[in-house]
Amino acid sequence: MDIITVPAGPLRANSYLLTEDDKDAVIIDCGGAEPLQEAQRRGLTPRFVLLTHGHFDHIGGCAALQAAGAQVGCAEAELQLLASSANLASDMGLRIPPFRPDFTFRGGDELDLCGMRFSVIATPGHTPGGVTFRVGDALFTGDTLFRESVGRVDFPGGSGAQLRESIRRLLAIEGDLAVYPGHDEPTTLGHERKYNPFA
Repeated sequence: MDIITVPAGPLRANSYLLTEDDKDAVIIDCGGAEPLQEAQRRGLTPRFVLLTHGHFDHIGGCAALQAAGAQVGCAEAELQLLASSANLASDMGLRIPPFRPDFTFRGGDELDLCGMRFSVIATPGHTPGGVTFRVGDALFTGDTLFRESVGRVDFPGGSGAQLRESIRRLLAIEGDLAVYPGHDEPTTLGHERKYNPFA
C-alpha cells in the first residue's frame, strides 16, 4: 500500500491518498482541491473519500471529488456537523461547496475499498462523531491524536472527557503502528506512549 500525504485547503490540513494497485485510490480527508489534483497527476482514480470528522479544513474538496465520481463517507454521528455552522467554515469567512455523503459508518465497521481494509475506530472528543481509520499497520487519526499533542475540545460539540477516552483507546492498540494525523508530521504509537503529555 502506498500512502501519499497531500497538504490541502486554507489550513494545509493533511489529506492522504492510499492506493494498493497504483490505479484506484481512497482519500482520507480532503480540505481542498489538492488531493484530486495530485491523484490526477499520478494517474490515480479517486474512488472513495473517508472523513475522520467534519470540520471545514477536512471537507472542502469533497464536492469536487464527488463531481469526479468518488463516493464520500463519514461517520453517522458526524452528519449533523457537516452541513452546520459547527463545521467552522463561517467562522473563517469561508463557504464549503455543498455535498451530501454517499454512505455512513460507525465505530467497529470494516470497509473493504480498492483492495484495502479500513477498520473504523470511534474516537470522539474533538468532534462528536470523530473517527480513526486503521489500515494495516497505519492509523489515520484526523484531529484526535497528533505528534506529542491531541486535538482541541473547545469547538462546538467538543468533549475533553471523550477525547481522553479516545486517546486511551488508541494508545492501547498493540504494536508500534504508524500514526498519520490531520495536521503536522507523522508519528508512531510507541513515540506517543512515551512522549505525549496526554498519554
